[in-house]
Amino acid sequence: MAGLDLFSIALIGVAAFAAGAVNSVAGGGTFFSFPALLAVGVPPVVANASNSVALWPGSLAGAWAFRRELKRFSKSLPMLSIVAFIGGIAGGLLLLATSNAAFSKLIPWLLLVATVLFAFSAQISALVRRWKPTPSGADERHIGPGGFIFQLVVSIYGGFFGAGMGILMIAALAIQGFKDVHEINALKNWLSAIIYSVAVATFVVANAVSWPHTLVMIVTATIGGYWGAAVARKVPAIWLRRFIIGVGGVLTIYYFGKTL
Repeated sequence: MAGLDLFSIALIGVAAFAAGAVNSVAGGGTFFSFPALLAVGVPPVVANASNSVALWPGSLAGAWAFRRELKRFSKSLPMLSIVAFIGGIAGGLLLLATSNAAFSKLIPWLLLVATVLFAFSAQISALVRRWKPTPSGADERHIGPGGFIFQLVVSIYGGFFGAGMGILMIAALAIQGFKDVHEINALKNWLSAIIYSVAVATFVVANAVSWPHTLVMIVTATIGGYWGAAVARKVPAIWLRRFIIGVGGVLTIYYFGKTL
Protein backbone atom coordinates (compact mmCIF):
# COMPACT_ATOMS: atom_id res chain seq x y z
CA MET A 1 0.00 0.00 0.00
CA ALA A 2 1.24 3.49 -0.86
CA GLY A 3 2.70 5.65 1.90
CA LEU A 4 1.06 8.77 3.26
CA ASP A 5 3.02 11.82 2.02
CA LEU A 6 2.05 15.50 2.12
CA PHE A 7 0.37 15.35 -1.30
CA SER A 8 -1.69 12.33 -0.25
CA ILE A 9 -2.71 14.01 3.01
CA ALA A 10 -3.80 17.14 1.14
CA LEU A 11 -5.71 15.23 -1.54
CA ILE A 12 -7.66 12.87 0.72
CA GLY A 13 -8.16 15.64 3.31
CA VAL A 14 -9.80 18.02 0.82
CA ALA A 15 -11.79 15.17 -0.78
CA ALA A 16 -13.09 14.00 2.61
CA PHE A 17 -14.08 17.57 3.57
CA ALA A 18 -16.07 17.84 0.33
CA ALA A 19 -17.59 14.40 0.93
CA GLY A 20 -18.67 15.29 4.46
CA ALA A 21 -20.21 18.57 3.31
CA VAL A 22 -22.07 16.98 0.38
CA ASN A 23 -23.31 14.07 2.50
CA SER A 24 -24.75 16.43 5.11
CA VAL A 25 -26.69 18.26 2.38
CA ALA A 26 -27.71 15.67 -0.19
CA GLY A 27 -25.61 12.51 -0.11
CA GLY A 28 -23.15 11.33 -2.74
CA GLY A 29 -19.98 12.26 -0.86
CA THR A 30 -18.44 8.91 -1.77
CA PHE A 31 -18.11 10.29 -5.29
CA PHE A 32 -15.33 12.56 -3.94
CA SER A 33 -13.63 10.51 -1.24
CA PHE A 34 -13.47 7.00 -2.69
CA PRO A 35 -11.69 8.03 -5.95
CA ALA A 36 -9.24 10.11 -3.90
CA LEU A 37 -8.23 7.03 -1.88
CA LEU A 38 -7.73 5.05 -5.09
CA ALA A 39 -5.65 7.92 -6.52
CA VAL A 40 -3.16 7.78 -3.64
CA GLY A 41 -2.70 4.03 -4.06
CA VAL A 42 -5.08 2.46 -1.55
CA PRO A 43 -6.43 -0.92 -2.82
CA PRO A 44 -10.15 -0.87 -3.77
CA VAL A 45 -11.48 -3.10 -0.97
CA VAL A 46 -9.48 -1.28 1.71
CA ALA A 47 -10.42 2.07 0.15
CA ASN A 48 -14.13 1.17 0.38
CA ALA A 49 -13.79 0.13 4.03
CA SER A 50 -11.67 3.15 4.96
CA ASN A 51 -14.08 5.50 3.19
CA SER A 52 -17.06 4.15 5.15
CA VAL A 53 -15.24 4.54 8.46
CA ALA A 54 -14.06 8.05 7.57
CA LEU A 55 -17.50 9.36 6.58
CA TRP A 56 -19.32 7.89 9.57
CA PRO A 57 -18.53 10.74 12.02
CA GLY A 58 -19.49 13.26 9.31
CA SER A 59 -23.02 11.87 9.30
CA LEU A 60 -23.16 12.25 13.07
CA ALA A 61 -21.89 15.82 12.81
CA GLY A 62 -24.51 16.62 10.19
CA ALA A 63 -27.24 15.12 12.37
CA TRP A 64 -26.03 17.16 15.37
CA ALA A 65 -26.12 20.35 13.31
CA PHE A 66 -29.78 19.60 12.51
CA ARG A 67 -30.63 18.48 16.06
CA ARG A 68 -33.35 21.14 16.37
CA GLU A 69 -35.21 19.65 13.41
CA LEU A 70 -34.50 16.09 14.58
CA LYS A 71 -36.34 16.70 17.88
CA ARG A 72 -39.57 17.16 15.95
CA PHE A 73 -39.56 13.43 15.18
CA SER A 74 -39.26 12.23 18.80
CA LYS A 75 -42.19 9.79 18.42
CA SER A 76 -40.98 8.11 15.23
CA LEU A 77 -37.21 8.34 15.70
CA PRO A 78 -36.66 5.28 17.96
CA MET A 79 -38.44 2.89 15.55
CA LEU A 80 -36.81 4.54 12.53
CA SER A 81 -33.41 4.01 14.17
CA ILE A 82 -34.14 0.32 14.76
CA VAL A 83 -35.32 -0.08 11.16
CA ALA A 84 -32.13 1.59 9.89
CA PHE A 85 -29.96 -0.71 12.02
CA ILE A 86 -31.75 -3.89 10.89
CA GLY A 87 -31.71 -2.73 7.26
CA GLY A 88 -28.00 -1.95 7.44
CA ILE A 89 -27.21 -5.45 8.68
CA ALA A 90 -29.47 -7.05 6.04
CA GLY A 91 -27.87 -4.99 3.30
CA GLY A 92 -24.38 -5.96 4.37
CA LEU A 93 -25.29 -9.65 4.33
CA LEU A 94 -26.92 -9.23 0.92
CA LEU A 95 -23.75 -7.62 -0.41
CA LEU A 96 -21.68 -10.61 0.69
CA ALA A 97 -24.00 -12.89 -1.31
CA THR A 98 -23.95 -10.77 -4.50
CA SER A 99 -21.35 -10.96 -7.28
CA ASN A 100 -19.42 -7.83 -8.23
CA ALA A 101 -20.73 -8.01 -11.80
CA ALA A 102 -24.40 -8.14 -10.77
CA PHE A 103 -23.90 -5.38 -8.21
CA SER A 104 -22.21 -3.05 -10.71
CA LYS A 105 -25.14 -3.38 -13.10
CA LEU A 106 -27.67 -2.50 -10.39
CA ILE A 107 -26.05 0.72 -9.10
CA PRO A 108 -26.91 3.17 -11.94
CA TRP A 109 -30.52 1.98 -12.12
CA LEU A 110 -31.00 2.39 -8.38
CA LEU A 111 -29.58 5.92 -8.53
CA LEU A 112 -31.70 6.82 -11.56
CA VAL A 113 -34.89 5.70 -9.83
CA ALA A 114 -33.96 7.59 -6.64
CA THR A 115 -33.20 10.83 -8.49
CA VAL A 116 -36.41 10.69 -10.53
CA LEU A 117 -38.44 9.92 -7.40
CA PHE A 118 -36.99 12.94 -5.61
CA ALA A 119 -37.35 15.26 -8.61
CA PHE A 120 -41.06 14.43 -8.87
CA SER A 121 -41.69 13.76 -5.18
CA ALA A 122 -44.10 16.71 -4.85
CA GLN A 123 -46.31 15.42 -7.65
CA ILE A 124 -46.18 11.85 -6.31
CA SER A 125 -47.01 13.05 -2.79
CA ALA A 126 -50.00 14.97 -4.15
CA LEU A 127 -51.28 11.82 -5.85
CA VAL A 128 -50.80 9.80 -2.65
CA ARG A 129 -52.70 12.39 -0.59
CA ARG A 130 -55.52 12.39 -3.15
CA TRP A 131 -55.74 8.62 -2.86
CA LYS A 132 -55.36 8.57 0.92
CA PRO A 133 -55.87 12.06 2.46
CA THR A 134 -54.23 12.90 5.78
CA PRO A 135 -56.92 13.06 8.53
CA SER A 136 -57.68 16.53 9.85
CA GLY A 137 -55.53 17.37 12.88
CA ALA A 138 -53.07 14.56 12.21
CA ASP A 139 -49.36 15.06 12.89
CA GLU A 140 -47.71 15.78 9.52
CA ARG A 141 -44.44 14.33 10.87
CA HIS A 142 -46.03 11.02 11.81
CA ILE A 143 -44.60 8.01 9.99
CA GLY A 144 -46.94 5.08 9.40
CA PRO A 145 -46.23 1.38 8.74
CA GLY A 146 -45.75 2.04 5.03
CA GLY A 147 -43.12 4.66 5.82
CA PHE A 148 -41.17 2.24 8.02
CA ILE A 149 -41.24 -0.42 5.30
CA PHE A 150 -40.04 2.16 2.76
CA GLN A 151 -37.22 3.16 5.10
CA LEU A 152 -36.27 -0.48 5.64
CA VAL A 153 -35.82 -0.90 1.89
CA VAL A 154 -33.64 2.22 1.74
CA SER A 155 -31.59 1.05 4.74
CA ILE A 156 -30.98 -2.32 3.09
CA TYR A 157 -29.68 -0.44 0.05
CA GLY A 158 -27.47 1.66 2.32
CA GLY A 159 -25.93 -1.43 3.87
CA PHE A 160 -25.63 -2.93 0.40
CA PHE A 161 -23.77 0.07 -1.05
CA GLY A 162 -23.37 3.53 0.47
CA ALA A 163 -23.05 5.63 -2.70
CA GLY A 164 -26.34 7.34 -3.42
CA MET A 165 -27.88 6.22 -0.11
CA GLY A 166 -28.56 9.83 0.82
CA ILE A 167 -30.40 10.48 -2.45
CA LEU A 168 -32.55 7.37 -1.94
CA MET A 169 -33.33 8.32 1.66
CA ILE A 170 -34.24 11.88 0.73
CA ALA A 171 -36.50 10.57 -2.05
CA ALA A 172 -38.18 8.11 0.33
CA LEU A 173 -38.90 10.81 2.93
CA ALA A 174 -40.07 13.35 0.35
CA ILE A 175 -42.52 10.89 -1.20
CA GLN A 176 -43.97 10.23 2.26
CA GLY A 177 -45.05 13.87 2.25
CA PHE A 178 -42.26 15.64 4.15
CA LYS A 179 -41.85 19.15 2.73
CA ASP A 180 -39.19 20.77 4.92
CA VAL A 181 -35.82 20.03 3.28
CA HIS A 182 -33.97 20.68 6.54
CA GLU A 183 -36.12 18.19 8.45
CA ILE A 184 -35.50 15.64 5.69
CA ASN A 185 -31.76 16.29 5.97
CA ALA A 186 -31.88 15.87 9.76
CA LEU A 187 -33.50 12.43 9.47
CA LYS A 188 -31.28 11.42 6.56
CA ASN A 189 -28.06 12.30 8.42
CA TRP A 190 -29.09 10.48 11.60
CA LEU A 191 -30.27 7.32 9.84
CA SER A 192 -27.22 7.32 7.56
CA ALA A 193 -24.99 7.44 10.63
CA ILE A 194 -26.72 4.35 12.05
CA ILE A 195 -26.34 2.44 8.77
CA TYR A 196 -22.68 3.49 8.54
CA SER A 197 -22.19 2.19 12.09
CA VAL A 198 -22.96 -1.35 10.95
CA ALA A 199 -20.40 -1.10 8.14
CA VAL A 200 -17.81 0.47 10.43
CA ALA A 201 -18.08 -2.32 12.99
CA THR A 202 -17.77 -4.95 10.26
CA PHE A 203 -14.72 -3.40 8.60
CA VAL A 204 -12.89 -2.71 11.85
CA VAL A 205 -13.41 -6.26 13.11
CA ALA A 206 -12.23 -7.59 9.72
CA ASN A 207 -9.10 -5.40 9.95
CA ALA A 208 -9.85 -3.98 6.49
CA VAL A 209 -9.14 -0.32 7.30
CA SER A 210 -6.06 1.75 6.41
CA TRP A 211 -5.92 3.80 9.60
CA PRO A 212 -3.32 6.42 8.52
CA HIS A 213 -5.55 7.46 5.59
CA THR A 214 -8.76 7.04 7.57
CA LEU A 215 -7.71 9.22 10.52
CA VAL A 216 -6.90 12.14 8.20
CA MET A 217 -10.26 11.77 6.48
CA ILE A 218 -12.25 11.40 9.70
CA VAL A 219 -11.10 14.84 10.87
CA THR A 220 -11.78 16.71 7.62
CA ALA A 221 -15.01 14.82 6.79
CA THR A 222 -16.43 15.61 10.23
CA ILE A 223 -15.61 19.32 9.83
CA GLY A 224 -17.10 19.23 6.34
CA GLY A 225 -20.25 17.51 7.59
CA TYR A 226 -20.92 20.16 10.24
CA TRP A 227 -20.01 23.02 7.89
CA GLY A 228 -22.22 21.66 5.12
CA ALA A 229 -25.23 21.30 7.41
CA ALA A 230 -24.76 24.82 8.78
CA VAL A 231 -24.51 26.31 5.28
CA ALA A 232 -27.48 24.26 4.03
CA ARG A 233 -29.77 25.96 6.55
CA LYS A 234 -28.97 29.35 4.98
CA VAL A 235 -29.55 28.20 1.40
CA PRO A 236 -33.05 28.76 -0.12
CA ALA A 237 -34.96 25.47 -0.26
CA ILE A 238 -35.43 25.64 -4.05
CA TRP A 239 -31.67 25.88 -4.65
CA LEU A 240 -30.98 23.10 -2.18
CA ARG A 241 -33.52 20.94 -3.99
CA ARG A 242 -31.90 21.67 -7.35
CA PHE A 243 -28.49 20.83 -5.92
CA ILE A 244 -29.77 17.49 -4.62
CA ILE A 245 -31.25 16.63 -8.03
CA GLY A 246 -27.97 17.68 -9.65
CA VAL A 247 -25.94 15.40 -7.38
CA GLY A 248 -28.27 12.54 -8.20
CA GLY A 249 -27.94 13.21 -11.93
CA VAL A 250 -24.14 13.32 -11.80
CA LEU A 251 -23.95 10.09 -9.80
CA THR A 252 -26.34 8.35 -12.19
CA ILE A 253 -24.38 9.39 -15.28
CA TYR A 254 -21.09 8.45 -13.63
CA TYR A 255 -22.20 4.93 -12.73
CA PHE A 256 -23.90 4.35 -16.07
CA GLY A 257 -20.59 5.34 -17.67
CA LYS A 258 -18.73 2.76 -15.59
CA THR A 259 -20.98 -0.03 -16.89
CA LEU A 260 -20.22 0.75 -20.56
